Amino acid sequence: MNQRELLKNKMNKVKKEIDTKIVKSVNKNIRSSVRKLKPILKSIVGKKVDVAIRNLSFSEKRISKDIKKTISSAVANAENNYQYDIDKLIVKEAYCGKQVIMKRFRARAKGRASPIMKPYSNLTIVLTEQIKQTENHGSKS
Repeated sequence: MNQRELLKNKMNKVKKEIDTKIVKSVNKNIRSSVRKLKPILKSIVGKKVDVAIRNLSFSEKRISKDIKKTISSAVANAENNYQYDIDKLIVKEAYCGKQVIMKRFRARAKGRASPIMKPYSNLTIVLTEQIKQTENHGSKS
């Protein structure tokens, strides 16, 4: 391939990225470990926003309240900044990462100490507008 074709391919990729409608919301310093966040995030990926918020409101996990806040913030961003229809929004991605770990100690017998780790996490929610897809139910003959 010559340089012109490479540049053309690159421009097409950039166009495709611009065409996709994504909205992002980041919540930093959530007082929970990544290990506890991941199962909840996996359960909401691919669902409509209202279904995800409903599932989180009935979840018994303490951290689901913070996740629900972050999704609501992303919905508000989509509505106010990009004028998207909130009924068509779905959760495209939901991921978390490690933040700082506060280290404390607990006094034990005979002058010893055992560590207490208090981890923090980052939470990122990416929403996108659902695109209508036509379904083909086989060939008509």
